[in-house]
Amino acid sequence: MHIRPASPEDALAIETIRVRGWRSAYRHVFPPADLDALPIDPERWRSRLHVPPPGWATVVCEEAGDVVGFASTGPSRDEDEFGELYAIYVDPESWSTGAGRALLASAEATLATEYGAALLWVLDDNPRARAFYERAGWAPDGTRKAEERLGVRASEVRYRKDFA
Repeated sequence: MHIRPASPEDALAIETIRVRGWRSAYRHVFPPADLDALPIDPERWRSRLHVPPPGWATVVCEEAGDVVGFASTGPSRDEDEFGELYAIYVDPESWSTGAGRALLASAEATLATEYGAALLWVLDDNPRARAFYERAGWAPDGTRKAEERLGVRASEVRYRKDFA
């Protein structure tokens, strides 16, 4: 497995992995028909990777030359002085291969260079992801929110990890 900075040429792979991840991980939360209808639109990633927002970093994980996952980090959208893990997705066919652990380690190392602690949001009803983060030392900090997506108001829990 190889972790490297993402480039605009990775946009289609990143967006495909994100959508495939949603379709697999959230079928019990969101309507399956709506998940199956999610478009794969690499343009949002292409522009983000070409000119990243201030402080953003995105890395991809390659296996045998194919992108199998990605992670994006940057400044927290909620709390000054914190970093945030915005996204980490691995193609469902590559779950449990170590790609997620490698991406998380890379993301944490990037965040630790700028911040003493970082935050992330995860769906409350996502036991697989929550266990993954908890094994890596992240813990719920008691903050919750609910956002509507695909016609469902889904609860999210915020996790925190201290690096210092």
